[in-house]
Amino acid sequence: MNLNRNTGPDLGRDLAPGLDPSRDPRAFIAPLVSSLLTLPLGAVALFFVALSPMACDSCGDTASDRFDASYGVAFTVFAAGLLLVLGLLVAAWALPWERRNSGRRVVLALTAPAAVALDYAVFYGIVDWP
Repeated sequence: MNLNRNTGPDLGRDLAPGLDPSRDPRAFIAPLVSSLLTLPLGAVALFFVALSPMACDSCGDTASDRFDASYGVAFTVFAAGLLLVLGLLVAAWALPWERRNSGRRVVLALTAPAAVALDYAVFYGIVDWP
């Protein structure tokens, strides 16, 4: 084992020449798994949100007006929530691939699919269903 007088053992030289010990070789796993879960989940949520106006096809005029007004606001909130989810995924991928960022990367990766579910729940709560 090579000893460095200032910092103690120099483990980077023992592993392999040219290998940076602060770089995390498995940094892509959490964002990849999150992307594979979040993107289809977001697409399914968007599909059901897009089908929601058919819930009031047979409504009367007053119920239809209330539904349409609330759906417009809810869809805007849902779209903003999907942009937030996309931002979480981009942040999980964009963090530097160093070991010190692994905790933050995992938190961002876990938050993205949960944010899709929360976004759909908020949409469902805002709409004035018939």
